[in-house]
Amino acid sequence: MSEAFGPDFITITDEDGAEFELEHLDTLEYNGQVYMAFFPALEGEEDGPVEDVDLDEEYGLIILKVVHVDGEDQLSTLDSEEELELVYQKFMDELFAEDEE
Repeated sequence: MSEAFGPDFITITDEDGAEFELEHLDTLEYNGQVYMAFFPALEGEEDGPVEDVDLDEEYGLIILKVVHVDGEDQLSTLDSEEELELVYQKFMDELFAEDEE
């Protein structure tokens, strides 16, 4: 994913109506399903994203899948822990493959 123009941010609303801003890291197609990886967007004192926080350790990677509902693409949680672990491993494999190049 090119960051020539900076990171991509989206705002999602959960089932309780709470809004969250997420930073999109990567998109992956696996077994005919599209998955997207995000980190929570953190706001610093100047209301800008915080750059020097280890988000994976402190906040964790968020993986959502794209589902089609009423002809519209929406993001959804994964169906099982097994699916989450498989997709997480695919994202990590791609990340480390990019680092090796």
